[in-house]
Amino acid sequence: MKAMILAAGRGSRLKPLTDTLPKPLLSIGSENLIEHNVKVLKQAGIDEVIINISHHAEQIVGHLGDGKRYGVTIHYSYERDRLLGTGGGIFQALPLLGNEPFIVMSADIWSDFPFDRSFIEANNEAHLIFVENPNYHPIGDYALSDEGKVIFEGPKFTYGNIAKLHPKLFANCQPGTFPLSQLFNEAISRGIVSGELYRGKWFNVGTIEELERLRKAIG
Repeated sequence: MKAMILAAGRGSRLKPLTDTLPKPLLSIGSENLIEHNVKVLKQAGIDEVIINISHHAEQIVGHLGDGKRYGVTIHYSYERDRLLGTGGGIFQALPLLGNEPFIVMSADIWSDFPFDRSFIEANNEAHLIFVENPNYHPIGDYALSDEGKVIFEGPKFTYGNIAKLHPKLFANCQPGTFPLSQLFNEAISRGIVSGELYRGKWFNVGTIEELERLRKAIG
């Protein structure tokens, strides 16, 4: 199985740190955000990783290289002319991802999610990982049924920016900029999205405050 790390964002809410450094390279202890995620994927048995890049792209390539020192092969999907959003970025990278289901995660999250067998063997067009709603997003995104289906109605949780997706989720897409949530909404309406709630460590490093909270948490 392959994995994709979404790393093309500008990190505007982390300025001035991201004026000269891409958000995925922000240091967390002895490593940086994207390095942690590459290592986590390797531990889960992933040996091929696709990363979409734009903002300070050369720094990410220069740091990670071809991935050999992490025991993986890394391919890059460049968004040179414009940012394509979470959905458009994955759609552009589909030729690198192939025809089989793949893992996708954001470069700016830090988690100890284990990518266990139940996650790997999930067989819907999309299987999403949810977390308890953080203070900055109290309303959540979607609800979960008792059978593990993602639904619109009910107590909502926050999408944790970790998922297993099937390429056919993108069957009706066209090149361009669009969010992954657009595809999720359509697929949820058809009842083909499953999910699970993860209660372990999870941080979304979208602001300087969250960055400092993570750094303090892992010491």
